[in-house]
Amino acid sequence: MKKETKSSGIKYIVDGITHIIKTFEKRPPGSKGERDAQNYMASELEKTMDKVWIEDFDLHPSAFMGWIYITVSLILLAVAMFWVSRLLTLVFVLLALVPMLTQLILYKETFDFLFKKATSCNVVSVKAPKGEVKRRIVLNGHADATWEWTFLYKFGFKFMVVAFVLVLIGALFFIGVSVIDLIINGVAFGAPTATFTIIWYCGLVFVPVFLAFLWFSDEKTVVDGANDNLSGCYIPMAVAKALKDESIELENTELMVVLSGSEEAGLRGAKRYAAKHAPDILADEKKGIDTIFIPVETFREKEHISVIKRDLNMTVPCDFQVMKLICDAGAALGYDIPRVNAELGSTDAAAFTQAGLKATCLVGMDHELKPYYHTRRDTYDNLCEETLGIGLDILYETTLKFDREGLSELPIPTSKK
Repeated sequence: MKKETKSSGIKYIVDGITHIIKTFEKRPPGSKGERDAQNYMASELEKTMDKVWIEDFDLHPSAFMGWIYITVSLILLAVAMFWVSRLLTLVFVLLALVPMLTQLILYKETFDFLFKKATSCNVVSVKAPKGEVKRRIVLNGHADATWEWTFLYKFGFKFMVVAFVLVLIGALFFIGVSVIDLIINGVAFGAPTATFTIIWYCGLVFVPVFLAFLWFSDEKTVVDGANDNLSGCYIPMAVAKALKDESIELENTELMVVLSGSEEAGLRGAKRYAAKHAPDILADEKKGIDTIFIPVETFREKEHISVIKRDLNMTVPCDFQVMKLICDAGAALGYDIPRVNAELGSTDAAAFTQAGLKATCLVGMDHELKPYYHTRRDTYDNLCEETLGIGLDILYETTLKFDREGLSELPIPTSKK
């Protein structure tokens, strides 16, 4: 990429992010602000892409973090039920863990129906190659911003981790005590024995921790989301712009930029896109048209630029060949890109991968979360132009390399890096 093209691209990214934050309302999933921002970015894509359209979908925005209210209510009920039956305490604690497992850990939609419905959308754009379409690359970022994580904003990452651990310890405490009581005393109704009454009082130390989790996320405060994840939207858009600025047309690769909605509500936009389009994409795969997805996420910290090898709380393995393509493209530019696990949380790459598509995420953040992450500090004046430029470099080179070589010549790596 020419130096002036890169400089122009960085300015385009920063100016675009700044304009959206200054111009439109906040962008929680399914909101007017999210929609307005996506409409604006769609209009920008119309300058570089052949075709741009918007696909609406329904979701329940508050459901993803709403597990907290269900879990806390059930676990407090479990504590109270100890005086009625230890069996009921065990049952309610186990039930309390179900929303945490399904909504938070696995990003399922088990309890979504309990929450208000809204409409979000995905922006989809396509640029045809000069010749026959032999492969397809989909660059992706999510347009929405999250509600502020109060724990992280006020107390920091380590406090947040400790709080989660204490909740789990508290749940295990009441499970353990209930099981032991059932073993010793059988299924009994009424007040516990004197010994287990004392133990129950000791367990009350966990109640303030359970209650505190009701304030984990502040739905009245929506962050600006400059880094998370307008940076992930604008880097792909800047790649399309750079190709046009340098008068480069891909030979046999269809370029797509997809800006998903409502990622912060549990990858809902990417899930809806995958559900709608995966059958056609997989049919193309059988015809020899490789399609790869590269979401870009929170591009802020140059020392933590990496690709995700296991996504969705480390439960979803991403595509090795796409990882290698990105890493090789980075190496050609002098960047050593490690492969890391998404130990906490997820990216849109997980939704694409679960649908059987080839994907990994290019990320630029420390997984020991920084003070700006999911807080009001994620502002346009907290962008890092150098990191954005590196992201543009890598994604641009990855796109050209994929057009030249595809995936057929890329062996699946055996390195554990």
